[in-house]
Amino acid sequence: MPYFFTSESVSEGHPDKVADQISDALIDHFLAYDASSKVACETLVTTGQVILAGEVKSEAYLDVQKIAREVIAKIGYTKSEYMFDANSCGVLSAIHEQSPDINQGVERKNPEDQGAGDQGMMFGFATNETDSYMPLPLMLSHMLLQELADMRREGTLIPYLRPDAKSQVTIQYSDDNKPMRIDAIVISTQHDDFVKPDSAEADEQMLAQIRKDIIGLLIPRVKAKLNADLQALFGDDIEYHINPTGKFVIGGPHGDTGLTGRKIIVDTYGGRGAHGGGAFSGKDPSKVDRSAAYATRHIAKNLVAAGVCDEALVQVSYAIGVAKPCGVYVNTNGTAKVNMNDGQIAEIVKNMPEFDLRPYFIEQRFHLRSPIYLESAAYGHMGRECKEVTKVFNAGTPQAKEVRVKLFPWEELNAVPAVKQAFGI
Repeated sequence: MPYFFTSESVSEGHPDKVADQISDALIDHFLAYDASSKVACETLVTTGQVILAGEVKSEAYLDVQKIAREVIAKIGYTKSEYMFDANSCGVLSAIHEQSPDINQGVERKNPEDQGAGDQGMMFGFATNETDSYMPLPLMLSHMLLQELADMRREGTLIPYLRPDAKSQVTIQYSDDNKPMRIDAIVISTQHDDFVKPDSAEADEQMLAQIRKDIIGLLIPRVKAKLNADLQALFGDDIEYHINPTGKFVIGGPHGDTGLTGRKIIVDTYGGRGAHGGGAFSGKDPSKVDRSAAYATRHIAKNLVAAGVCDEALVQVSYAIGVAKPCGVYVNTNGTAKVNMNDGQIAEIVKNMPEFDLRPYFIEQRFHLRSPIYLESAAYGHMGRECKEVTKVFNAGTPQAKEVRVKLFPWEELNAVPAVKQAFGI
């Protein structure tokens, strides 16, 4: 019997994502000036306030107020009427030195023996239902908000947009787990109070205009970026919910307090597969919550791309301070194309040097001590384009530093030949 599956996304201006981006901007700056930095920092944002807290072991000194304000301005909170303005908000830092009790479990005389920065389990997932090997509902949810943000910055077609927004997409799947149609799209976008005077009639005019623009302008732009098969899923029977609660003028950190690490499902697979519970943003790569989640995504994606299975869920688990994983698990959900059970597939994966899951080797394989994290802090850590870019820190100052980095290296399909050889494909 056909079934429905839903995923959501939130924009870069959502308060939780504002917090994530500030935390990851701090990580990038620490790593740019001291690649051995150990950092775990959290951010809280609310009306007119940013509070930074966490633990750091680093030789780098940062102007954390300046970094936070730059991130907030880039997102688009630059007007006093938002009640959260990059230039005027207060920034309080309560960052302190990392506990030596934690550090002793990570650092080793032999770098290869580096222990996991925490206990826990991490999951990676991949499916062949999209070219990015991501679940379709989440991919579309991200695309809707990325395109909406582009239109906000253009400021021409939809000039009233503000930074905060959420999306949600429901897909109807067939009995054989293939996307059949888009059933529903939900978009809530913050906006200016662009019809005056304030009244019920003004609110109705605003909502009618927003609905018209989202359906008539945003949706066609998103469709144009998809292949023909995915475009065909946009039928005339989609149920649209556009700002379903009414006007959405008060938003961002003024409308809702934001915290680092509260959007872990948006950050990963939109509810497909599984999640170990650990957030990513604000953590340096010695924290396996982050680095091992990237490594398991790389494994899952390369297994599916190599033709081992149509979808893969990969789990790894650790004890704090121990390099060797406690366990490696693979679940293909009955989609394996090789004559092996999932336990046998996991055993091969565990012994492939391309997939070494000891923390030191994960860091080295993906160059995770490069400043590559701010770009991952909105619109998902997985399914993104792997590319090389040049990043500049403290531009225009004596401390300016230019760094060439590879973003989203865990998305590379560089292990496909090794996987095919290991599985005899």
